[in-house]
Amino acid sequence: MEEDLEDGNLGPYQDRPRTFPNMRSKAYTPWIFRVLFGVNFRVLCVILLLGLGAVFYIGASTSPIIVFVFSVCIASFLLSIYLTKWVLAKDEGPPEMVQISDAIRDGAEGFFRTQYGTISKMAFLLALVILCIYLFRSTTPQQESSGIGRSTTAYITVAAFLLGALCSGIAGYVGMWVSVRANVRVSNAARRSAREALQVAVRAGGFSAIIVVGMAVIGIAILYATFYVWLGVDSPGSMKVIVVKSSCTSLNNEQCLDFVVCKQDCNSVFDLAARAFNLDVAAQLYTKHSQKLIMWLVLYSYLAPSSGVYHVEFTCNAVPSQTKPRKIEYIPLLLVGYGFGASFVALFAQLGGGIYTKAADVGADLVGKVEQGIPEDDPRNPAVIADLVGDNVGDCAARGADLFESIAAEIISAMILGGTMAQRCKIEDPSGFILFPLVVHSFDLVISSVGIFSIRSTRDSGVKGPIEDPMAILQKGYSVTIVLAVITFGLSTRWLLHTEQAPTAWFNFALCGLVGIITAYVFVRITKYYTDYKHEPVRTLALASSTGHGTNIIAGVSLGLESTALPVLVISVAIISAFWLGQTSGLVDETGKPTGGLFGTAVATMGMLSTAAYVLTMDMFGPIADNAGGIVEMSQQPESVREITDILDAVGNTTKATTKGFAIGSAALASFLLFSAYMDEVATFAHEPFKEVDIAIPEVFVGGLLGSMLIFLFSAWACSAVGRTAQEVVNEVRRQFIERPGIMDYKEKPDYGRCVAIVASASLREMIKPGALAIVSPIVVVLFVPLLCSIRKLLALKLWSLDAFSTPPPPFFSFHQVELNLYTRIKFSMNS
Repeated sequence: MEEDLEDGNLGPYQDRPRTFPNMRSKAYTPWIFRVLFGVNFRVLCVILLLGLGAVFYIGASTSPIIVFVFSVCIASFLLSIYLTKWVLAKDEGPPEMVQISDAIRDGAEGFFRTQYGTISKMAFLLALVILCIYLFRSTTPQQESSGIGRSTTAYITVAAFLLGALCSGIAGYVGMWVSVRANVRVSNAARRSAREALQVAVRAGGFSAIIVVGMAVIGIAILYATFYVWLGVDSPGSMKVIVVKSSCTSLNNEQCLDFVVCKQDCNSVFDLAARAFNLDVAAQLYTKHSQKLIMWLVLYSYLAPSSGVYHVEFTCNAVPSQTKPRKIEYIPLLLVGYGFGASFVALFAQLGGGIYTKAADVGADLVGKVEQGIPEDDPRNPAVIADLVGDNVGDCAARGADLFESIAAEIISAMILGGTMAQRCKIEDPSGFILFPLVVHSFDLVISSVGIFSIRSTRDSGVKGPIEDPMAILQKGYSVTIVLAVITFGLSTRWLLHTEQAPTAWFNFALCGLVGIITAYVFVRITKYYTDYKHEPVRTLALASSTGHGTNIIAGVSLGLESTALPVLVISVAIISAFWLGQTSGLVDETGKPTGGLFGTAVATMGMLSTAAYVLTMDMFGPIADNAGGIVEMSQQPESVREITDILDAVGNTTKATTKGFAIGSAALASFLLFSAYMDEVATFAHEPFKEVDIAIPEVFVGGLLGSMLIFLFSAWACSAVGRTAQEVVNEVRRQFIERPGIMDYKEKPDYGRCVAIVASASLREMIKPGALAIVSPIVVVLFVPLLCSIRKLLALKLWSLDAFSTPPPPFFSFHQVELNLYTRIKFSMNS
C-alpha cells in the first residue's frame, strides 16, 4: 500500500484531478470464504441443503419450539441476503469516491485480519486452560445425577467456548464487511436525496444487525438441540419414561419388562417391525442373543388408549440399563462456554477497535483541525484514512461482537434461571421456561425487520426538497418495533410460560417484559436528550466552548457525570418492579416459598433486549454515515451533499451513544442476576447453603473495594493506551507536514498508509494490558485470598487459645464471597 500511495502527484487545489491515485493494496478475503467460493455452486447448494436438513432433524427430535426458532432464523438470514443485494445494487458513484472507499476497506480488513489473528491465538491458549481446569475440578451433584463424566463436561465446555468465540468473530466481521461497502453508496445516494441516503444506511445496518442477532440465537439453539439428542434427555413432550420393575425369574414374564414410552408417532418402518413381533418372540430373541434387547412395539390399549400410537422400548431386568435419563434442566449449564467464548472475543475486539478509532480520531483532529486549521476529513490530513477506518473496526466490528456477546450471555443465563426455577417448582414441562429466551429473540428478528422496512425513501428521490429530520424517521421505526415487541412478548409468555400450577404467572412475566421494554425506551430517550444537538445539554456544552478549552472540558465532564443519574434511577425501579412481579407470580417451591423473583428480573432483561436488532441497526447507521461524510469531504463533493451527510453524521453520533446506553442498561439488569447465579454455583460446589454476602467480614469488604478499583484501573489503562497511540499519530502527522510542505497546497500527497499502520500496530499492542487485567485478576483473587484467609484464621485461633477467658472462635467465610464481588464488578465494567 505504501508504494502505491507514493505514486503520482496532485495538482494545485483549483486544478487538481478528481480521480485519486490508487490507494488499494491486495484485496483480502477470509480463508473460509475463499474455500466456499472455490466450491462448485451446485455442490455448495447440496451441502447447504443437507446441513439444513440435519439441523431441522435435530430440532424436530428436540421440540417444536426449536423448529420454530430455526425457521425464523433461517428466514431472517434469507432476508439479510435480500438486504445485501439491495444495498450492493446501489451505484458507488464517481471514481474518486470509489478509490477512497477502497482504501478504507483495505485498512479495515487488514486490521481485522491482524487483530482477530491475535485474538484467535489467545482463545486457543485459554481453551487449553479451561480444559485443564474442568478436567481436574470436582464434579457437581447435577453432573453426577446426569451421568456426564468430568472429561465429557470439559470437552463440551471447550467446544462451546471455541464455537462462541468463532461466532463472535464472524459477527464482528459481518459488521465491518457491510459498513466498508455501504459507505460509498450512502455518499452517492446523498447526491440525490437525504431520504435515500438514510434508507441505504439503515438497510446496510439492518443486514449486520439481523446477522448478529440471528447467529446468537441459532448458535445456542443448535447447541441445545445437539446436546438434547446426544445426551438422550427425558422431558415431557418428547420422551416420557415409565419403568415397571419387579422381581422375576422367567424371561417370558411380562412383569420383567422396563417400558420406555415415547409419545412421538412412530414412522412406518418401526410400525411394521413392531407389528411383526410379540412379547414371546422378543423373549426368545433375547435368550438367543444373550444381550440387551431393544424392540419397538405399538400398543393401543395396554398403556394409554387415549394417546394414540406409542413406541415401547423394553429390556429385561436381568440386564438393567446403566444409563439414566438426563434432565432437561441440565442442558443450559453446558452452554456457558459459548457465552464465555463470545465475551472473550468481544472484550478484545472492543479494546483493540476502541483504541484504534479514538487514537486515530484524536490524532487527526489535534494536528489537522487545531494546528493546521483544515476541515475534518480533509484529504490533506495524513491521518484521515486511519480515522475513517477506525469508525469501521471500532464502532461496527467491535459493536457487533459486543452485542452478540450481550445477547448470548443473556439468553444462556435466562435459560439456566428458567430451568432452575421450573425444577424447584416441580413444573412438569420445563421446556417452555428454558426455551423462552430463544423465542423472544426470534420474534426480535421479525419485529426489527418490520421496523427496518418501515423506513422508505420517497417515490422520486431525485427531487430536491427540505431535508427531513433523520432522527425523527428512525424514532418512528423504533416506535413501530416497540409496539410489536409488546404484542409478541405477551404472546410468547402466554404460549411458553403458562402452567397449571400458577395459571396467572404468565401475565406477571408479561408485565416483567413490559418493564424491560419501557426501560429500553426510556434509556433511548435519555441518551437522545443528552447527546442530540437539538436539546439543551449539547447546546449548553457548545456555549461553554465559546469561552475556551478549559470551560469546555469542565462542562463536558459535569454533563457526563450528570447523565448517570437518570439511568441509575430507571434501572433501580426496573429491578425492584420486575423482581416483585416475579415473586408475586404464584410460583412456589416445595416449602411454599416464592421463587419467581430472579426469573422475573431475567424476563425484564429479555424485554429490554427484545428490540436489540433494531437498536443495533441504528448503531451501525452511525459509522456508515460518518464514513459517508468523510468520503464526500475527501472527494470534494458539492456543499449541498456535504450538508446532507453532516446531518446524517450528527444523528449517527446520537444513535451510537444510544446503543452504548442500551448495552449498559441491559448489563446493569444482568449484573443483578450474576450475584444469584454465582451464589448458586458456589453453593453447589461447596455443598452448603450460600444465601447472602456479608460485607461486615473484612475480606468480603476488601473484595468489593478491589472490584471497584479494577473499574477505574481498567479505564485508566484504556485511556492511557489511547493517549499513547494518539501521540504516535500526532508525531507522524506533524512529520509529514514538515517534510512534505506541498501537502497543504495539494502538490504532494500524504502517506495515508503510514498512519494506518502506526495506529493498527499500536492498538493491538496496547489492548493486551487492560484485557489481561480483566482475565487475570479473578484468578489472582482465587489463588491468594484463601491463603490470606487461612493466615487470619490461624492468627485468630492462636489468640483464642492464649485467652484465658476465651469464647468460641469467630466464624469465617468462604473466599467465594470476595470472588463474587470482584467478578460482578468486572463484568459490569466490561459492558460499560
